[in-house]
Amino acid sequence: MCSATEVQSEAYVALDQKYIGEETFNHIYEQAERVSKLDSGLITYLLQNRSSFKPNEPNKHNKPNEAKKRI
Repeated sequence: MCSATEVQSEAYVALDQKYIGEETFNHIYEQAERVSKLDSGLITYLLQNRSSFKPNEPNKHNKPNEAKKRI
């Protein structure tokens, strides 16, 4: 989330210095906002489901491939 905010801040600087136009600024800003929301959603999901992710215990996320097991 902080990295997305940094990108937005740098986009403001680039716009102020006329390195980029307003259209490019808006695109960068919106994409950074989208990434920030995706990051927040992933973090929330992981925190809510952390009990189902136990290391070294097979679960639906890390079961060994059955085909490989037979070899």
